[in-house]
Order: sequence, then structure tokens, then C-alpha cells
Amino acid sequence: MAQRVAVPDGGSKKTSRVRVAVRLRPYMGKQDEKGEGPCVRGLDSQNLEIINWRNATETVKYHFDVFHGEQTTQQEVFLSSVKPILPHILNGQNASVFAYGPTGAGKTHTMLGSSEEPGVIPRAVREVFNLVRAKDEEEGWDYSIGMSYLEIYNEKVLDLLSPSSHDLPIREDKDKNILIPGLTHTTISSFSDFDKHFVPASLNRTTASTKLNQRSSRSHAILLIKVVRTRQALPHRQQIGKLYLVDLAGSEDNRRTGNQGIRLKESGAINLSLFTLSKVVDSLNSGTAIRVPYRDSKLTRLLQDSLGGSAHSVMITNIAPEYKYYFDTFTALNFAAKSKLIVNKPFTRETVAVLPVKRAREDHEAGGSGTEPQKKRQKEDKKTEQYGSSPHSLSEPSVMDRLIALEKQMMSCKDKDRVNMLKDVAQYRKEIQELKEKQREFESKTKLLSRLAGEKSSTSQEPSFKKKMAPLERGSSTASKANKQQAVVQPLQVSQQLAVVKKQSVCVKKKEKRLSDQVEPPDGKENKMQNGWESQLDTSVLEQSRQKILQILNTGSLKDLKGLQQIGVKKAKLILGWREIHGDFTKVEDLIKVEGMTEKRFSTFMKANILSALGM
Repeated sequence: MAQRVAVPDGGSKKTSRVRVAVRLRPYMGKQDEKGEGPCVRGLDSQNLEIINWRNATETVKYHFDVFHGEQTTQQEVFLSSVKPILPHILNGQNASVFAYGPTGAGKTHTMLGSSEEPGVIPRAVREVFNLVRAKDEEEGWDYSIGMSYLEIYNEKVLDLLSPSSHDLPIREDKDKNILIPGLTHTTISSFSDFDKHFVPASLNRTTASTKLNQRSSRSHAILLIKVVRTRQALPHRQQIGKLYLVDLAGSEDNRRTGNQGIRLKESGAINLSLFTLSKVVDSLNSGTAIRVPYRDSKLTRLLQDSLGGSAHSVMITNIAPEYKYYFDTFTALNFAAKSKLIVNKPFTRETVAVLPVKRAREDHEAGGSGTEPQKKRQKEDKKTEQYGSSPHSLSEPSVMDRLIALEKQMMSCKDKDRVNMLKDVAQYRKEIQELKEKQREFESKTKLLSRLAGEKSSTSQEPSFKKKMAPLERGSSTASKANKQQAVVQPLQVSQQLAVVKKQSVCVKKKEKRLSDQVEPPDGKENKMQNGWESQLDTSVLEQSRQKILQILNTGSLKDLKGLQQIGVKKAKLILGWREIHGDFTKVEDLIKVEGMTEKRFSTFMKANILSALGM
């Protein structure tokens, strides 16, 4: 198999500050209940001001990367704030866009939009396909695009592409990447293919009506677009970029929304996760925090890469101009100002496939010089002794030399010759597989000849030796491993093995009493014994016992299966796994199909369980 080695990006030390854009929703209505107009107004493309609640004659000014006024279109928001970060995804880096703000401020409209005015999500996905199409024409890369869609509802991670799924866990791998085992990942080939999956999944998102919003989002929704590109030429470099598009639920004042019962519980979960998000931002900005509380909520756990992580991040803060939203707007602007100070460290995620033949080529080129090649050669010599030198051994120099020569040519040949080279490599690997099969066939035939010769010699020399044959064969195999001479036993060596067996018979006599209960007799004797004990039982009783065993195999739990004779925990789990995949056992003989259950073990299993059930 190909081994994958991570290759760090040359620009991994570069930093990227979280870009913050503020979008002001149009004023709804003529005047609010206090008879006052908007409490917020824009100054230019980057600055805005809000009335100071302590002194109405003063204002508090804010400066952001972009300010989108009431007349800003969906296209302008996308072009100025989102589009610049999308090319990073095709270079193996991560990017994230999330909408923040109070309920009713227009976050879902910004992210989803409508059929007439599409939002950030449909525009971003369409742009990703356009970028891939443009890159595909000018570069030698293969691209694959996939999507996942989830929501965080009441601190539970739910798969929107598979509504029947339950709460999914959040994990972290050895490279500190956040993973969600069991989350559906669907490959998409066009924007229409994306739309076919996304629209039904969006309807699965939890929404409800409140006093402030007729269709209020009761969960945080996260769409993941994953782009994997693989280099066509050797070495097969692979880069993975991810785009997170997040529509956060809005913070709510339950006194104004009138939430009760389930709505109140949902609101509490939303506000708690947003409060944790604020604590994460404060910890990142302080620079002295020992622990950033990412794990305190599911939302911050999933946004770990976007805030202080390795993603190019954009936060679109949505605010409302009405005076009744004043404190929500004021809090959102303060949070946005703090988020603008967060610094991320993006890097390229790249892997390279390393062929196993390369190691053999390096040893071949070393020519036996140096200490390290000698150690490798000694290990390989030991492996050769262990596995034997059969007539069809894979260490045959002609095959290895051809593979090494081929790989050298592949590394230096032109693109037009690579197809022919790959065909030759496939042919030689097929030849290696045939050699493996012939070697296994040769070994099995040799072992069969050895066993037959051993049975003949034991019958002619000592009749009582049959009972000791099975344990002594195990002992001789242990001795052969210690000597590490040849695992493939030649027919001429049978007499030598019998001589070793006779020498060990003295030691075996001391253990005869203990081992006699565990000895498995030869095939012929076992069949006679089996026919003997089965013939002593009534046919109806025997059939009844078999049906009882079959019932336990089909309906029994792990504890019930462990209660059977000759069945341990491992074997019981294998039976449960086989039953889950293939269904019920039609007959008890189907137990042989379970991994590790041979015919001998099956016959011993049946005898032990039937006799145990009858009290014999």
C-alpha cells in the first residue's frame, strides 16, 4: 500500500487576520414605539456610528474591514467579503464564512438569500465550481468536490443530509483536525447536483416563529464544502481544502421574544453557545489565557479552526437599525470589533504517496555499502530464511530488477510514455500476484505430504503415538521458528522431524496426563468418535439440541453466545457481526462461515454443547 507523508507548506508561517464585515439591514417600518428613527448609520465603506446609550447627544464610532449599508446588494456583499478567500481552498487551505448577529437582523437572508437574490452560500459554491473548472483546464490535477451539512440544535450535532441520524460526536485527530464520525459526505459534480441535495436538507433545519421573527432559526447550521485535488503525474501529491459556511442562530432577549416552553429551552442553548463564543474571542485576544474554552460548547468546538486556527476567516455581522434592537446591535458591534483582532495561521494540507518499491530501489543503489544498508539486508535475509526459498519465491531477482528499472524510467520519462509504463507496472504486479498464489499452493501441498508421511511413520513404529501427534507437531513448529531455517518443509526432511519428535517424547510423557484432554485426534479417528457419540443419541433428541443451538445463534445476545461451550468473547462478537451482515443462520453448519471457525472446531463445538445440554 502507498504510504502518505505530510508535506508542510512553505508559507505556513504566514498569518491571516479574521476579516470582519458589518451589514446593516434596511429600516423596517416608519418609526418605532419611542418615536425615534434609526440608532445606527454608516459613515463610509468602512466606518459607522451608533448612538451612545449613556448620552444621546454622542455617538460611538467603529471601524471594520467593510461596511455594507442598507442599499448593498447580495452580489456586492459576496464580491467584496467572500470571493477573495475562495481561491485558497484549491491550494489545500481552509476558509470559513459565518454570519453573526441578533435574531431578526438578516443573517439567514445574507447566507441563503432567495431565488431572485441568492445569498453567500449558493454564490460561494457556484464560484468554487468555476474555479475548479478554470484550474482543470490549465493544470494537471484531478479534482473532487464533496459536501456535508449539519446543525447544532440544543447542543446536539444533527446531520441534515440524513435526518434520521442521532446526535453525532465531535473528535480530534492526531493533527488537531476536527472530525465528526458518521457525518454524511456526498460527492457533487455540478451546482445543480449541489442544489438537489442542499434544498431538501435546508428544509430539515429547525425553525420556529417568535414575536420578533416569523421564521427564526433555532439552530446553528454549518455547510462544509471539501475540495480534494490530486496531481496526475508522479509523485501523486494530494491537497485538501475545506470551506465552512456557517449561519449562526441569533442571540435572543426572551422578554421581547416571548419564548416559553421549548422555545425558551432552545433560546437558552443558543445564548449559551454564543456566550461561549464570546469567551473564546476574549481568550484569544488576551494572549495570556492558559486554555481557550473551545470545548465548552459544540459550536466553538466546530469553529476552532476558524477562530485562532488555520483558516482564512470572514465574519459578516448583521445588525438592525431599529431602536428596539439597540442593545443587541451594540453588543454585536463590540463582539465584531474584538473578533477583528484574532489572528489565524493558515497552511497547506498536502500529502505525497510513497511507493514501497522505493525502499528496495534505495537498497539496490546503496550496493551494500554503509552500516544502515547492511542492517536492512540482514533483516531481509532473516525474512527470507523465515518464509523459505521455494521455487516461486518473490525474491526472484528478475522481477525486482524489472520493477526498479521501471520506476527509474517512470520518474524520468515524459508524460506521453507514462501510460505505457503504468501498463507494464500493472503487468508485473499481476505477475507477482501469480507467484504468490503458486507459492501458497506449493506450501500447502508440502505440508500435506509432510502430514501424510508423519502419520505413516507413526502408525508403523508406535501405535500409542497417535494420541501425542497433535501436541508434538505444535512443539516441532515452535522449534522450527526458533531455528528459523525454512518454513516450507520439504518431503526429505520428514525423517529428520520424526527423529526430533522421538527425542522430545521423554519430556512429553510428563505432560501426557494434562495434554491428553486437549488432544485433537486425526481426521479418521475423529470421524469415528463423532459417529460413535451421535449414534448413541436418539435422532429426535439430537435434532432438538441442534435447533436449540441454532436459536441461540440467531437470537442470542452476547451473553447468551458466551454461554455456549467453546465460545469466548471474541468468537461471540464475530458471530454477532456475521449475523448483522448476512442475517440469520439457516442451519448450524453455517457457523463454519464465521471467521476462525474451522470444521474441526465446529465438530468439537457441536459435541461439547449437545453433550453438555444432555448432562453427559
